[in-house]
Amino acid sequence: MSAEITGKLLKSVSRSFYLSIRVLPQNLRHPVGLAYLLARASDTIADTEGTPPQTRMRRLADFESLIKGIPSPHAITSIQRDIQPEHDGERALIAALPQVLLQFSLLEMWEWQITSELLANIIRGQTNDLEIFNEPNTIIALPDASGLEDYIYLVAGCVGEWWTHLCFHLLPKYSHSSEDDLSPLASSFGKALQLVNILRDFPADIAAGRCYLPASELRKINVDPIVLRHAMGEAQPVYDAWLARARSMLEQGRQYIEAVRNRRVRIACYLPWSLAGQTLDLIEQRQPLSNGGKVKVSRSAVRAAMWRSLMVAFSNKALG
Repeated sequence: MSAEITGKLLKSVSRSFYLSIRVLPQNLRHPVGLAYLLARASDTIADTEGTPPQTRMRRLADFESLIKGIPSPHAITSIQRDIQPEHDGERALIAALPQVLLQFSLLEMWEWQITSELLANIIRGQTNDLEIFNEPNTIIALPDASGLEDYIYLVAGCVGEWWTHLCFHLLPKYSHSSEDDLSPLASSFGKALQLVNILRDFPADIAAGRCYLPASELRKINVDPIVLRHAMGEAQPVYDAWLARARSMLEQGRQYIEAVRNRRVRIACYLPWSLAGQTLDLIEQRQPLSNGGKVKVSRSAVRAAMWRSLMVAFSNKALG
């Protein structure tokens, strides 16, 4: 059953991450796969638009209780009743929650503990998101830069720290750097990946009433978030500043990968790093922001990145 959960079920909700999981060392695949499935389940609960935001927040609270091992007899049935996503894989994941949670409970205590703490952070970030963006008929912006930094840490930066702690524990000689030295780079790497997603999805988020660019920074250029629905380009200076921030943190991701000794982990880390960098390239080519349009890395570029990841794994040279 565990192989089916972290195999077929994982593949149904993320083909790209499924590939990364498959190249990891054997002893990492199960805990990483379970953590991803649980994080994807909480993300599904938070993002199912057919369910009112207040209900989603209650179901996230139920889910957090389950993650923490707190008895909650009606939690799973409530989640399955209220969360009915359109995506086939996500529906299968919600239906399989009892089996996924059972496998989670069977992890070694230290793995269960650090993963439970990780998921609590992710759920807090998702809940904060629902609390802030609660008026779909207008456009609400995060209040300031610390709000955006906190969000990308809670939903992604802490994932990098968790990943690093897990790898140091399970893989001898994981890095020539210490865990204390590598963890800040890991956090920045995770934050970079999330910030790239935010910048990529900026037009769609504005259409949905969400502005992740800080209101305080928009005020400095005399822009009210409400105007962005019809004049998105007005946010360009603030957008460009966060684009530069993403580049800077992605550079720290490069340093992280170069510090990793395990070849399989280098492959798993290189692919998202490379695709994030290519996404930033496409975003810059799309400028000005008012041009809109969906940014997506081509399948041929993904295949090329996969081949480059193999070269990176067997090379001691710096990443290009």
